[in-house]
Amino acid sequence: MVDSGGNPRGITRRRALVAFGASLAAVAIVVSAGSIGAGGSNAESTEIKLVSPRVVVLKSQRIMHLFDGDALARTYPIDLGTSPVGQKLHKGDGRTPVGTFHVVTKNAASPFHRFLGLDYPGAAALERGLRLGLISTGEAAGIRRALAEGRCPDWGTALGGGIGIHGRRRGEDWTAGCIALADADVEELFSVLRVGDVVEILP
Repeated sequence: MVDSGGNPRGITRRRALVAFGASLAAVAIVVSAGSIGAGGSNAESTEIKLVSPRVVVLKSQRIMHLFDGDALARTYPIDLGTSPVGQKLHKGDGRTPVGTFHVVTKNAASPFHRFLGLDYPGAAALERGLRLGLISTGEAAGIRRALAEGRCPDWGTALGGGIGIHGRRRGEDWTAGCIALADADVEELFSVLRVGDVVEILP
């Protein structure tokens, strides 16, 4: 059988499948995948391809899941802030915030080995800050504008900021509110996540 262009339909279908596979490979992100080794980092890895990377952090379990869409690709052990339970309310409370955030900065030269900055404070935090009188309407407007434009919000208000994912994991809760991974794990995550990717932090 032939298609309307005079080509055998089987050949046309195979060519379409090859083209689709090539386009998918072009946008895929290569990352090592495997189980968590005895030292707390991923070992004996095999390569997988991630098209839609996203992160889910489970604070109470001290783990971070890396997904490709809905498929689990990796699980990493993590450290949290010095006061890990509850929502972050203000600068200096030592809490890791809960909510849905996005990667807004990437720093490969961070003193914490790698740093993926998140867009905290988000909309919920700024509204809470306004109700509690922690920020002015002008500061709230600036944060709201940055979030709408996909930029890093002001990290210098009383709500706190500079929250992100970095290395130097110690096996205890020690950060100012960030999420710490083993250096090898944050290197891997750094190579996968892009600015704009979602990081969901759950209690």
